[in-house]
Parts: sequence; structure tokens; C-alpha cells
Amino acid sequence: MEKDFNKEILNSLAEGVLTVDKNFKINFFNRAAESITGYNKDEVIGQFCKYVFKCELCQTQCPIGLVLESGNDIYEYNSSIEIKTGPRKPIRLNAAILKNSSNEPIGGVISFRDLSELMKLRRDAISPSNFYGIIGHSKWMQEIFSLIQEIAESDATVLIQGESGTGKELVANAIQATSLRKGKQFLKVNCSVFPQNLLASELFGHVKGAFTDAFKDRPGRFELANSGTLFLDEVAEMPLQTQIQLLRILQEGTFERVGESVTRKTDVRVISATNINIKKALEDGKLREDLFYRLNVIPIYVPALRDRKEDIPYLVKHFIEDYSKIYKKEIKDIDDDALEVFMNYTWPGNVRELENAIEYLIVRSKDGKNISINSLPASFRSNTIPVTEESIKEVRNDNTSQLVKLLEKHRWNKTKVAQELGIGRTTLWRMLKNLPEKKTD
Repeated sequence: MEKDFNKEILNSLAEGVLTVDKNFKINFFNRAAESITGYNKDEVIGQFCKYVFKCELCQTQCPIGLVLESGNDIYEYNSSIEIKTGPRKPIRLNAAILKNSSNEPIGGVISFRDLSELMKLRRDAISPSNFYGIIGHSKWMQEIFSLIQEIAESDATVLIQGESGTGKELVANAIQATSLRKGKQFLKVNCSVFPQNLLASELFGHVKGAFTDAFKDRPGRFELANSGTLFLDEVAEMPLQTQIQLLRILQEGTFERVGESVTRKTDVRVISATNINIKKALEDGKLREDLFYRLNVIPIYVPALRDRKEDIPYLVKHFIEDYSKIYKKEIKDIDDDALEVFMNYTWPGNVRELENAIEYLIVRSKDGKNISINSLPASFRSNTIPVTEESIKEVRNDNTSQLVKLLEKHRWNKTKVAQELGIGRTTLWRMLKNLPEKKTD
């Protein structure tokens, strides 16, 4: 009875969920997984997961195998899978080990969500504050957008730094989309996911017999991305030996497959990203200094959300529009008191946490209603910066010059200013509370 109840819970989720046994064969497939992939559960039960969906991550090893190898669960990993009909679908997956009451591994679980509709919406929505899917009206983000455009004709390496969840991968996407190589291969590797021997194989390829499970020759990402672009996420967590191999490619454009002595050439533009403290990594010897300088020809720092709070109303509106379409709901805006909580929340998970929060609220909100403060999780209120006169002034001062310029442009017609900002008139009134009084026309 309890087992059937648990299955019903999993079948009610909007995310696809599949489980595999110790032999990596699928033994559970929920309804959302059927909807996303086009496969009926009877078609995949008993099949090897990687042979059915051919996830990008599975080219080297099953995600569950990577979790077993590294001892770390996989969270929020962007990849793509083959489906029964149509083109490959972009997904975001999580993977973890299933254990019995004796804490022994008995299989694994993979949850995944379809990103195709979300990516289409972001490709279609381009505006001054929406730069290739990056939402940013603040001066800091506008400077990043300008820099990306300035380097469009360069093949120099780029190192993107910033906390987890700030949108470093979106910045990499924008760099590639505006570059001279935009029509060529664009591959991505998360360097923190793979153990050392598998990461080397993933990047440089291997020959048959190079290691256990190397049953045939396989090209690496640097070969597959030749003449294109490779995005190395979490590059500072790469093992030192692999860093030496990467340095050689950046200096000479040459490499060797694992287990082979044949020198190969490749022409790949490298964009990398990290969320760790680079200075400390260099001091601790975890990142080679010569590699850092090769990667950091063009540095880009993506600020934390708490440092660009003026972007929050735009991000909220953007995500409300996206997820209202995805969940087919008519939700237009957020109430002022709920937005006030968002403006004063610390956002330790940055933009990713904000996006997840809006999706949660859209799912909970009733059709035709605004998002209200009553829908917010209690954790938001407990992790909110106290609103003081000083903190209000600090936020207001950041916005003052921009708002005044817009108000003067529209002769202090607040309705037109609100329309240009893409926010509600009441939201604008709240943002103007502490501005110097001035009569409207």
C-alpha cells in the first residue's frame, strides 16, 4: 500500500522521474517522463537508460555512475536527450543514489524537466533589458551586455566569475550567440561532475582499452567542437593534471586522446566559468597560475542578485510571463507587498532561486489573480533583510537617477513610465516613495 502511494506521488509531479536498478536498467518511469520523452513506460522499463535517451552526459557514463564514482549528487545539470519523435530536447536533470535500510546502494533516481518551451520563450523575448535571455536593467548588467557586444569579433578566451545561480551559463550563451562562431558547434562540459580520468576522456577523447569500459575509440569535446566553441563550467575544480592538458591546447592547439600518443590539432574558442574564490584557489595551488592567465584574457564578473536589486522587478515580471505561459495561467503581476518581500530577501541562491520561487508561486496561484504575499513560503520572511530607513534609502538611491530620467522624459507621467519599465503603476508608486516630491503634469 505504501509503495503504491509513493508511486502516485511520483506520478503527480510535473518533473520527469525515472529510477534504475544496480545494472542501470530502468525500473520506474513516471507520467511526466512519458509526456516529456514521448515513450510509454512499457517501452522503456528494463532498458538501459543511456541507450534509450542518449543524454549528452551519458556519452561517457550514466549520471548515476558518475554519482557513484564521485560520491556527489548531481544538481541542476543542463543537458539534452533524444525523444521518441522530433528533435532532441534540452533538459535540466538531478541524479542521486537510492539506498536500502542498510545504507547499501540499490539503484539510482534521475529527475528531469523539459526546458524547450522556456528556451524558446527566451529566444523570442529580446528587449533592452533582455539580452539573449539575460534579464538586466541595472548599470552593472548593461555594462556586461556592452562588453559582450564589444568582443563579438574576438576569439579570445573569456573567464566568467560569479556566485552560483547568477547566470554565468547565460552569459556564455550570449557570448557565443554574438560571436563569429555562432553558427558552429557549441558544446558544454561541467568540470565538477566528472572524476579525473573521465574528465580527461570527456575533453580529449580516448582509445579502445585506455581504461575500464573504454570499449571503443571515442572523440572528446575538443575534437567535436573543432572550429566552434567549448564552455567549461566550474573550470577551477578541474584536476591539476587535466589543467596541464588544457593549458597545452590553449597554447598550442594540440592534444592527445587518453591512451594514445598521436598528437591531434583543434581550433576551439574556450569560454570558462567558476564560482569559487580565484585568489584563494591560486594561493592553495588548486588552480595553476599560468592556466588562469590563459583563461582570463577577457574577464567578466556577474554580480550577485543582492548587489543589483533594481533588476528584481524586471526578473519577476519576466519569470511570471514565462511560467504563466508554460502552466497556461493568466497571472499578470505580483502584489506590491509580495514584491517588497522579494526586494528585501537576501537571495543566497541568486537568480536561479528567484526563478524557482516564481515557478512555485505560479503553480500555487489561482488563474486570473496576482501573486500575493500569502503564497510566499515562510522561509522567505525568515531570510529577509529588515527594512530600515537606511536600507530603503540605499535601494532608492540606486534607482533614483534612472527613474528621474524616465520621469523627465515622460514629463512625470507615471503611467507612461510604468509602461516603459514594464511594471504596474502601483509598483512604480512604491518605487517612488522616497524620491523628492515633484508635481506631475
